Amino acid sequence: MKKTSTRLADGRELIYYDLRDDTVRDAVDRRPLERTVTTSEVRRDPLLGDSVAIASHRQGRTYHPPADECPLCPSQGERLSEIPDSSYDAVVFENRFPSLAGDSGRCEVVCFTSDHNASFADLTEEQARLVLDAWTDRTSELSHLPSVEQVFCFENRGAEIGVTLGHPHGQIYAYPFTTPRTALMLRSLAAHKEATGGENLFDAVVASELAGERVVLEGEHWVAFVPHAAHWPYEVHLYPKRRVPDLLGLDEEARTEFPKVYLELLRCFDRIFGDSEPATPYIAAWHQAPFGQLEEFEGVSRDDFALHLELFTIRRTSGKLKFLAGSESGMNVFINDISPEAAAQRLREVASS
Repeated sequence: MKKTSTRLADGRELIYYDLRDDTVRDAVDRRPLERTVTTSEVRRDPLLGDSVAIASHRQGRTYHPPADECPLCPSQGERLSEIPDSSYDAVVFENRFPSLAGDSGRCEVVCFTSDHNASFADLTEEQARLVLDAWTDRTSELSHLPSVEQVFCFENRGAEIGVTLGHPHGQIYAYPFTTPRTALMLRSLAAHKEATGGENLFDAVVASELAGERVVLEGEHWVAFVPHAAHWPYEVHLYPKRRVPDLLGLDEEARTEFPKVYLELLRCFDRIFGDSEPATPYIAAWHQAPFGQLEEFEGVSRDDFALHLELFTIRRTSGKLKFLAGSESGMNVFINDISPEAAAQRLREVASS
């Protein structure tokens, strides 16, 4: 992998990740852009104890442009985009309309391929490995920013999820705090460790799933399963079998196997509802240990956390979506219409088809 860092016309950072070491990236952003001005602010809810990002400047962000005006495609002639070069393998740049900025963190866009009509599942294993390396590199770089406590790499796919740009891409949020969902995991981890005399909860969960009926895919270094208490109609968690706290901890064997397992998992999601349905909308979310201090989670260290990816769709059956209604949105109590065992069985069926 070759990494080339440059700057866009308004001062934002852009990084090319190339498969070939001899690739030259010297294209200049020719757009007449002014410096980006953001109004991002993080406010803490005193009752719930969580944080909300107030980012009113995002109301003017690009919204469903036609394909020939996509800002994530390479620049061609006088058609200028966020990527100055006429081609790329993978690229990361600072979001022009960030939810988090400055002392409130940082937001980046990750373009998986220059092919506007592709999806992550269409990538070759070599391309998918390049994206994994880009995620890892950005996690490392962002973790050293003084305002950053947790790095979150994710992909939203599909208009049903709320995606406003059709080009295959994901995002990275670098939060100035430990996110509520991660904090819940850390509290459960600490409680289980104390109650069992030192057992790791993540290890116990993975061991239980490996011995059960909800495994969807398994390799030598990775396992994907539908969790016992799945929140979403089709939800799969992907874990490396050797526990590591973040993407930086993966060894070469796990990195080499990841593309094959993950690409097959994404293709399973595309086959769940049959060829007559549009591409399955999903969210793919990497969970990594925070880089900040963990004193409030007594007895737990970063190394106790287990890196994993959670992949889920809001489509519950053909033509029907799972909406977060009163119980989910009002009380955060999920109601799942599909049993995790049935979901796992369906995913195994399409994996073997």
